Amino acid sequence: MKSLGRFGKYGGCYVTELLIPALTAVEEAFLACKDDPAFNRELHRLLQDFAGRPTPLTEMKRLGGQWGCTLVLKREDLLHGGAHKTNNVIGQALLAERMGRKELIAETGAGQHGVATAMAGALFALPVKIFMGAADIKRQYPNVQRMELFGAEVIPITAGSQTLKDAINEAMRYWTAHSKEAYYVFGTVAGPHPFPTLVAHFQSVIGTEARAQCLEKFGRLPHTVCACVGGGSNAIGTFRAFLADSEVQLVGVEAAGEGLDSGKHGAALNQGRPGSLHGAYSRCLQDEDGQIREAHSISAGLDYPGVGPEHSQLRDSGRARYVAATDDEALAALLLLTKQEGIIPALEPAHALAAAQKLALSLAQNDILLITLSGRGDKDLGEVFSWLENHAQK
Repeated sequence: MKSLGRFGKYGGCYVTELLIPALTAVEEAFLACKDDPAFNRELHRLLQDFAGRPTPLTEMKRLGGQWGCTLVLKREDLLHGGAHKTNNVIGQALLAERMGRKELIAETGAGQHGVATAMAGALFALPVKIFMGAADIKRQYPNVQRMELFGAEVIPITAGSQTLKDAINEAMRYWTAHSKEAYYVFGTVAGPHPFPTLVAHFQSVIGTEARAQCLEKFGRLPHTVCACVGGGSNAIGTFRAFLADSEVQLVGVEAAGEGLDSGKHGAALNQGRPGSLHGAYSRCLQDEDGQIREAHSISAGLDYPGVGPEHSQLRDSGRARYVAATDDEALAALLLLTKQEGIIPALEPAHALAAAQKLALSLAQNDILLITLSGRGDKDLGEVFSWLENHAQK
């Protein structure tokens, strides 16, 4: 491989030797394409004409007035497919086409990455296999229906916690056996090199647009940029454009689940320690013996015991700060945005919204608080109404 894919001490490529040729081929294709004018023209065309970029930067005047700051949302919920996942998938599907691969495979938790991959399969006339935990299939069934409507085969995973971690395990196994014909469209900035770098590259359009839109709209940069973190692709995609702007605070928001002291939470950056998961060295949830511990979140997209290695490096360096929001806080924030501003967010960015409400307490009215609204909430209505019913009974 041309690079070890390191972010400080984190990252790397810790996989079976059988996968090294496949990962090397992906890295070589990415390095050949990322600065290629023809590749980038086609990527830009698809992101604009198919996916609907640029997405708007929307000021939330009512909530901003209540919170005492200038509140803006980067509207990835308005991207075709309903979430930021489309950015990465279009880029990787183009790579797969350049590499001559005949099948796309992907893992998914909340289902949005699966939907985006299924859309790309239809667009590029490639068959698609989606590996998805059985628990996530149950709670994200509308997205399963969308994947199947696009023609994808959804493969239920009944091992382990039946969530994203287990779906990645099975996708890796399948790719090991079929790497010459299949392309693994990895969904987040975790996993073995080159995926953390590659996915961050394709998602960086979020922050690049948001930074330029903020300067155009307000004539200044945000005071604070906030995004939810599971594996962490929407957050890295947002943060990267602001890394050199030392005056801009970067805040990632993990899933506290039922609370960080409950034992039922995600929050690998807050509660984990360095270890190896899915081919990379990063912070992850572990027991005393170093075994990976199951994560919990009402949000399927944040229900992951690890995190991308670049986030671990940003945490250690102090360039980004990471906090956590509970299930109840996220659901309350979802209802607040829905009723106050007419936007139903996904449960994932609802965590960022919940944390941002607390961050706003230290801001002035002219301070810009920018939140990446990584996806829309159609897929989560079952979880929301179940939560409302349970709270009504208490």
